[in-house]
Amino acid sequence: MQHWFITGASAGFGYELTAQLLARGDRVTATLRRPGALDALAERHPGRLAVVTLDVTDAEAVPRVVSAVFAAGRVDVVVSNAAYGLFGPAELLPEEKIRRQMETNLLGSIALIRAALPGLRAQGGGRLLQLSSEGGQIAYPGFSLYHATKWGIEGFVEAVAQEVASFGIEMMLVEPGPTRTGFGAALDLVDSTGPYADTVVGQLARALAEQQFPIRGDVARSVAAILSTMTDKKLPKRLVLGSQAHASIGAALHARLAELEAQAAIAAGADSRDA
Repeated sequence: MQHWFITGASAGFGYELTAQLLARGDRVTATLRRPGALDALAERHPGRLAVVTLDVTDAEAVPRVVSAVFAAGRVDVVVSNAAYGLFGPAELLPEEKIRRQMETNLLGSIALIRAALPGLRAQGGGRLLQLSSEGGQIAYPGFSLYHATKWGIEGFVEAVAQEVASFGIEMMLVEPGPTRTGFGAALDLVDSTGPYADTVVGQLARALAEQQFPIRGDVARSVAAILSTMTDKKLPKRLVLGSQAHASIGAALHARLAELEAQAAIAAGADSRDA
């Protein structure tokens, strides 16, 4: 039986991960901003689910909560999952929503990881999963700030994973494609009319509002795939979930590599003559 610590567990990936872990006999400490969402699970699994109220944008609360969880015993896996989605043309996004996007997805995730590392190191290792997105490697118009947070946290995790590997700490980025969770319904849609109405941003805004955006991912199957990967002795740096994500990321990487290779002579020409 393992002990998992999961943020953002009230819905979507966090809720489904909590439910599947409890069903197989593990213990979970789950955090959410508003209490009540996990009451039914707590009743079905007495003694194996601890629920803690936490907003990851609260810089003082994050280390306090994380320290208390580790003080109570070993934590085998930490899952940074809390997220917020913002959509709209970059120049029209309100400043307060930009800050909320950055503070939740990027700064909140960084705070959680930094708070968890001392505990993982002290106990001799463990695993840390960061829920990212296909949007950590590709970009859709209208999601500029969301992508900024996902590309940002991916760079952070890739660097930190190298820093802590010698302590027995493994880190993995989880990159789902469009998945049937409550994320789309909770997406904060900024008005994309006006100058952007007839652009790709306006078209995508209408598709999202009318629920015409194609979504193939299944959250239960995605979580099952995460758990199956956790049985591997060594985690991959990135776990891509969904055929849409696999195809989109693959196409983006191939295009990026082709562009890079075409610049080989230009890159070499920037070297010092005596290098």
